[in-house]
Amino acid sequence: IIEAECCPDHIHMLLEIPPKYSISQTMGYLKGKSSLIIFDRHANLKYKYGNRHFWCRGYYVDTAGKNAKKIQEYIKNQLKEDYMADQISIKEFVDPFTGEQVNKSKK
Repeated sequence: IIEAECCPDHIHMLLEIPPKYSISQTMGYLKGKSSLIIFDRHANLKYKYGNRHFWCRGYYVDTAGKNAKKIQEYIKNQLKEDYMADQISIKEFVDPFTGEQVNKSKK
């Protein structure tokens, strides 16, 4: 794992996988082991998810090549960018004259 960042509903990861391992094998291992660790550390999630899987079935994969450094920087700064975007969207729904929250459904 070269770089990784957890977002509220997904994870960004930059991996270097040796040729002897397939992508599906690696993803299965990561999802399986991380589920065990998460359920071990947060027992309440076992009850929430029961026998269902913690992770969704799919994943997105692409090759990095020459863009590896840019992708790594993107992953590093993703939460900060998301936070800033959230702050902008929050301000959009505050009346600039009264400072009161504007009902989103009225717009």
